[in-house]
Amino acid sequence: MRKISGLIITFNEEQNIAEVLDCFNFCDEIIVVDSFSTDNTVEIAQKNPKVKIHKQEFVDYTKQRNTALTLAQNDWVFFLDGDERTTPLLQNEIIETINKSDAKDAYYIYRTFFVGQKKINYSGTQNDKNFRLFRKSKASYTESKKVHETLEVDGSIGVLKHKLLHYSFTNFEQFKKKMLYYGLLKGNELHEKGKKYSSITHWSKVFFKFIKTYFLKLGILDGIDGLKISYLQSLYVNETYITLKNKS
Repeated sequence: MRKISGLIITFNEEQNIAEVLDCFNFCDEIIVVDSFSTDNTVEIAQKNPKVKIHKQEFVDYTKQRNTALTLAQNDWVFFLDGDERTTPLLQNEIIETINKSDAKDAYYIYRTFFVGQKKINYSGTQNDKNFRLFRKSKASYTESKKVHETLEVDGSIGVLKHKLLHYSFTNFEQFKKKMLYYGLLKGNELHEKGKKYSSITHWSKVFFKFIKTYFLKLGILDGIDGLKISYLQSLYVNETYITLKNKS
């Protein structure tokens, strides 16, 4: 049986940490990279005998994730965010997958998206997938990406059958705050890459983001929730370019 490390980066996750650590119960070790939480995240995590905690000041998501990779003792790693949950079917699939003789080097896992306890079926979420299971010897996160981290894989890629449960936001107000924060990080990233502000680019991208989410990605089928998600996605783009403009 091949060993696997469970990895998570945290900051003030006391409401989630116990449940998400339970989702790593099939892992041989659990690495928690914490950004100096001010709540009880660390104290709760320390109760789990498999947990190893590393505290590191937050710079960006990519640096936190790459640090977790360096701390993992096993080549196979499984990443989770605080708002993600596994199912027994997914856990069994992961174990079976990494022990196959023809296992790929990295696997996408699709996610079922929720706002609160309400499942969102469309608005782009139907295609939502991320690399969560991979060999760390074959992959690392691109240093230039500060938000929406990108895993570079030097090897073969597969897709798992079963999905993660993604309880991304408790409510739409929390959703809005996160989109504004992501927009700030993305704007800083564009500035560091030398991108120049353009009002034409700004407003065309805001408009297209809404159209893409609401119509092309079928947000309209999610009713009022789809309308809200489409607006908040365009708000993220707007904040990105406001940040870039202020940096210029």
